Amino acid sequence: MNLWEQFLWVIFPYLSLMTFVLGHVYRYRYDQYGWTPKSSQILERRILMWGVLLLHWGLLFVFGGHVMGLLVPIEVYRAMGVSDHDYHLLSLWAGSVVGVVALIDILLLNLRRWFIGRIRSNTETIKFVTDALLLVVILLGMAATIGYRVYVSQYELQEEFEYRDTIGPWFRSLLYFSPQPELMVEAPLIFQLHTLSAFLLFALWPFSSLVHAWSVPLGYLRRSPVQYRSSNPQATLTRERARKSGKTTPGVEQSRRVE
Repeated sequence: MNLWEQFLWVIFPYLSLMTFVLGHVYRYRYDQYGWTPKSSQILERRILMWGVLLLHWGLLFVFGGHVMGLLVPIEVYRAMGVSDHDYHLLSLWAGSVVGVVALIDILLLNLRRWFIGRIRSNTETIKFVTDALLLVVILLGMAATIGYRVYVSQYELQEEFEYRDTIGPWFRSLLYFSPQPELMVEAPLIFQLHTLSAFLLFALWPFSSLVHAWSVPLGYLRRSPVQYRSSNPQATLTRERARKSGKTTPGVEQSRRVE
């Protein structure tokens, strides 16, 4: 194994993961006001509504599918009685549907950002880069999920590439700090490109608006109710007294109009 392969499958992934972790720590420590993305809803609403809603759900399921394929060893599925054929059939159909949804949505957001002048002029460079990179990652993932299977069937190859025996163990070996780069050297090019583009996205993640993915609003579950003050306290008091007594008087109706 040469130095270039060592860089691609050991050094570069570790640099990306280190940047991912330390970048988030730095951003949270020194840029909490910029943690959440700037809303562009006032500039354009319709495309944003569909793009953001479906993209979030699509990426959530994409993330779940990658956890199932990379972090869960193949032996676990076989012990559960899930055959390799059934797993690949599920990953093909489910991955295709989810991937198409995510692809359409990221296309909408990219077109919105590039071709609506008001959005383009109010967008930071890093957002253009990360949105475009997200598009590349999803396109390569779709090519690996669907395109490679079409290639295998077209050329009647004897065996389909099993990423759970190669990419999965390689990725887990990085987390164990015992890298096995030789597992990635013989992987098909489309899988290699998808993997490298994903690690590049991890490296840029902390410096973009993608950091808000970790801002789960759990605080709202335990937050006390917000108290609102009326502009006409006397009218509010009169109305509350009438409500409690079960009566509605002309004075109350008048106070509502005044308030």
